Order: sequence, then C-alpha cells, then structure tokens
Amino acid sequence: MLKLINIVITIITMNYSFEYIDIILLAMIAGFIFLRLRGILGRRTGFEGKTPAQFQDVLKNVKLEKNIKSKENFDEEAKKEFLNGAKIAYETIITDFSDNDNKLTNSKPLLSKKIYDQFNQALVERNQRGHYAEITFIGVNSAGIKDHKKVNSILQVTVDFVAEVITCIRDKEKKIISGDPEKIKKIYDTWVFSRDVKSNNPNWQLIDTLT
Repeated sequence: MLKLINIVITIITMNYSFEYIDIILLAMIAGFIFLRLRGILGRRTGFEGKTPAQFQDVLKNVKLEKNIKSKENFDEEAKKEFLNGAKIAYETIITDFSDNDNKLTNSKPLLSKKIYDQFNQALVERNQRGHYAEITFIGVNSAGIKDHKKVNSILQVTVDFVAEVITCIRDKEKKIISGDPEKIKKIYDTWVFSRDVKSNNPNWQLIDTLT
C-alpha cells in the first residue's frame, strides 16, 4: 500500500513538472517573437512618420484658404490696422516727394505705376526749372476711411487725411519761390489705396489722389 502511494505521488509530481516546463517554453517563445518584431518594426512613441504628400497639399490649401478669408475680412480691427499703416505711408510719400533731391526713393514700393509716373514727371519738371523743395513733416492730425469697396479680389480704400507740414520751394540761388519755411501749413488730401487680398504681398499701394 505504501509503495502504491509513492508511485501515485511520483506521477503527480512529474505531471506538475511537465506543466511547469510547458509554461516556461511558451514564455520563451513569446519573448523570442516579441524581440523579433521589435527588431523589425522598431519602437513607436507616437506619430513619427511624415504626412503623405497628398495630405500635405490638403493642409496647405486649408491654411491658404484661412489666410485669404482673414485678408478679405475688412472688419473694424482690420480697418484700424490699415489706418495705422496708411498714416506711415502718407508721411513717407509726402516727405519723399517734397525733399530736396527731386527723386522718389523710399516711397516707390508704395506707389502704383500710374501714380509713380505722375509724381516722377512732376519732379523731373521741378528739377528742370532748377527748383527743389524743403519740408518738415509735423504729423497727421487725422485719417479716416471715407469709402471702401472690393472688386473681385481687389480691395480699394479711400482715406481722408489732414496733416501739418512746413514746406517751401527754392530756386538754385535758394530764393523762396513758394511756401514759407517758418509757417506751419495744414494740408488736406484724399487718397485711394489698393491691394489684392489673394496676394501674398501685404503692402498697399496708392492708386489715386482725389485732391
């Protein structure tokens, strides 16, 4: 009887040993497969790939459309920003036209071809007469949007300016032809600026002077 019990215990112990060995073998196989996959695929900690070309184009177009819409939206904030730039452009153009070299330099990018040709012709004629201008720009008293309209992608804004300057015209002998170098003069101008809202160029250009 005792011998039989020993035999049964031995069999049970062997069965448990075989089950334990099976578990170890399965774990080793699983570990081997994991290591192989890791070596082949590598580890990922998030999205590490590049956006496919077609999706890059879609994203680029979406951003471009948003930018275009924001440029087309001439709301109160856009008007305020425009007027700040218009004041700077106004001073730049006035002083460039009225200084003593009879040349348009700093203001050229701010002028349409039509206005540039008009201003440049006036300076050529002044230079031929032997005259030159002197100017001290005091400041812009006010600048207000009189009108704005959009034709297709072209936005045009009409602005009324009131400014103060000290200016005069002299001849070759420095004799005063017009103006007063000691007197502040108030000037009134109505100018029309324009830009293509779909263009990447953010600059406005002067396209017309109404007064």
